Amino acid sequence: MIGVLDYGLGNVKSFLNSYRTMNIEAKVIKRPEDFSNISHIILPGVGSFDLAMEQLEASELKTILHKLVIQKKLPVLGICVGMQIMGLLSEEGSKRGLGWIDGKVVKIKNKASISNFYLPHMGWNTISYNAETNIFKDFDANPEFYFLHSYYFDCHRREDIVAEVNYGELMPCAIANKNIFGVQFHPEKSHANGMALLKNFSLI
Repeated sequence: MIGVLDYGLGNVKSFLNSYRTMNIEAKVIKRPEDFSNISHIILPGVGSFDLAMEQLEASELKTILHKLVIQKKLPVLGICVGMQIMGLLSEEGSKRGLGWIDGKVVKIKNKASISNFYLPHMGWNTISYNAETNIFKDFDANPEFYFLHSYYFDCHRREDIVAEVNYGELMPCAIANKNIFGVQFHPEKSHANGMALLKNFSLI
């Protein structure tokens, strides 16, 4: 059973609809007791880093989420800001993150001085990925995903980066460490590739 955290941020309904389309059981997690019978966790997020942490702390889900991910080793997939708060901190605010992955969130800079460079980075972009990572199993080379962000997760450990995207600079767009996964793009808006990634995650 896939559990999708509803702590006030993220398009929860889209993830539920995606999994139901694939005949995979999924439910909303709003209270600590909703974690019962959950095998996988989706941690969505939109907006700012600090707001995401404030909402998560106010939801009373943070403590049990941390226990299930770190102690029980349940697979978790962070989406967009949901991935960013897995880190230590962010240039966008002052709150501490969950600290699951060693790294910080930084603002995108146009290091290549490309034309038509705008923030946020919005729309479709190809990625390069590590084919040995389970969430990208059976993907074609350089698949496209839908992005909407101005900050990215700057991993301190190269081995935690499993996919990168180029927009003004080459930056991580997917991370993984044991049972912890995160993607900067939006699989729920990425059509067939997004559905395939969500299905792969459910099989981990």
